[in-house]
Amino acid sequence: MRPNKRDELVRKALEIFYRDGFNATGMDRLVVETGVSKTSMYKHFRTKEDLILAALRLRDENFRNWLFRECENRADTPEAQMLAMFDALAAWFAQDGFRGCMFIKASAEFQDKAHPINVQAAEHKRLLLNWLTGLAQQAGFAAPESLAMQLLLLKEGAIVAAAMLGIDGPAQEAKQAARVLLDHAPGSR
Repeated sequence: MRPNKRDELVRKALEIFYRDGFNATGMDRLVVETGVSKTSMYKHFRTKEDLILAALRLRDENFRNWLFRECENRADTPEAQMLAMFDALAAWFAQDGFRGCMFIKASAEFQDKAHPINVQAAEHKRLLLNWLTGLAQQAGFAAPESLAMQLLLLKEGAIVAAAMLGIDGPAQEAKQAARVLLDHAPGSR
């Protein structure tokens, strides 16, 4: 396969893994749904886990690029961008095919903290935490790491509530809680 075919395989596998889960998706299903032979798949990915890792890297890049751009487009200041994150999440939750966080799912399916898939999933969350910490620092909060963790917990909780309960409002409820956190956090704004 040409490199662009490899990229297409990863993109299609990402969609299938997101829709059906990692362990529930066998190589035979991937062959049928992607239209790529097993031989071709194994030429580029020694194992299904290697393909999962490639799909997670793509999802990480796509999601973070989308989220950061959405927040920047929705708000001009770092503090406002932290709140805008919840508006972006509400838009994501409303999309057809929303099935929660692929990284939470990966961590649940590969629970060994040393497993490369769990490590990759945790790295995604660390990168989001670093981004929120940077915004909190730019906004002048006195304890940016703590505030960023609190916001990340609200974000993750909203995702789980939206996916598991199928309710419309968790992003806005989390945004209200975030506003309270920001209003009471020490530091200049």
